[in-house]
Amino acid sequence: MTKLGVEQLSQANFGSKRIGLLTNHTGLVFASKNPNSSFESTIDILHRDFNLVKLFAPEHGVRGNLQAGVTLDGYIDERTGLPVVSLYGATRRPTVEMLADIDVFAFDIQDVGSRFYTYMYSMAYAMEACAANGKEFVVFDRPNPLGDAVEGNLLEPECKSFIGLYPMPQRYGLTIGECAMLFNTEFGIGCNLTVVKMENYTRNMYWEDTGLPWVLPSPNIPTPETCFVFNATCIFEGTNVSEGRGTTKPFHIVGAPWLNGQELADELAMYNLPGVHFRPHYFTPVPYLPNGKCINELCGGVEVHVTDQAAFRPVKTGVTMLYTIKKLGGKNFAFLPPYHDKGKHMIDYNTGGTYVREGMPLADVLALYEKDAAQWRKLKRKYELYSELTSKLSKAKP
Repeated sequence: MTKLGVEQLSQANFGSKRIGLLTNHTGLVFASKNPNSSFESTIDILHRDFNLVKLFAPEHGVRGNLQAGVTLDGYIDERTGLPVVSLYGATRRPTVEMLADIDVFAFDIQDVGSRFYTYMYSMAYAMEACAANGKEFVVFDRPNPLGDAVEGNLLEPECKSFIGLYPMPQRYGLTIGECAMLFNTEFGIGCNLTVVKMENYTRNMYWEDTGLPWVLPSPNIPTPETCFVFNATCIFEGTNVSEGRGTTKPFHIVGAPWLNGQELADELAMYNLPGVHFRPHYFTPVPYLPNGKCINELCGGVEVHVTDQAAFRPVKTGVTMLYTIKKLGGKNFAFLPPYHDKGKHMIDYNTGGTYVREGMPLADVLALYEKDAAQWRKLKRKYELYSELTSKLSKAKP
């Protein structure tokens, strides 16, 4: 079993330092020698054994009890009595006042390996704040469920947001600790950073290789396989097509009231995309957010069945699905209007550029993906902490 960074606390050199911890319900220890400590929270361990004085909450809250996009205010953690500072409310960056009573800022959250996911940007903002205020920063590393493979385009600066802050591809092939190292150097953060490495981990592992239990990192990522399809279908958040939120299989299913599931499945089959099968599917999303899409409407579409994780190319698959649905939907299909008052469309934030919305041919989009992915692979090698020894599953990297 992979041994997580948080299971090697001696490397953090906490001593009696006052600790602030950015974590959530995924911050757990699994491989403890004491059976009674299995699934123990990082919060409880640091509170018991060190001088933990404050908690910081990302999107979904410190205990993971909020849906996507729901903001929260500060509160008291019932289990420990510690103050919880929200980094998904009035501010997403720790302020001088928030950091005043801590010496070291620790981070322990399970990532999903996708540029769309917000946790690593909460980490980046906290790193910036620590650099500006002379605080140490410690990351307890955890696996990337998608392994080492890279796909997608480098995000364009004018499209940066909290679901894409830096010029990195959708599937970036680094652990959260490796991302912290890259951000710190390449993007000029410059904080006093320590990454506590994992043991028994190689970078070409998928989640099932690690032997670790899966704890859903947010309400709509229920399984490790969802991490793969999330990289494919999250871009539908920028359209009037449902990405399966409000169903039992979010991101695995995609559709709309005006789509014919069989027609879509047949059309997608002609692309012969590797490692995936599209099954015609019909579903009715239940209410999940006040502005949820297709609520209580019967939608036709497909379920995305990943048949070979090593061969599956989620980013290529997702954009191919989008272009196909746009063609079949005709006037029924639409990109959502500009996001809030910033003048940007959600699809631009999702794709990291305006090229999809403006109609760049699919072949050109895929060529851009290949070019940018190659550039990122070269850059990320400088920050890789783990070897590529063959794990128990044979991998063919995209």
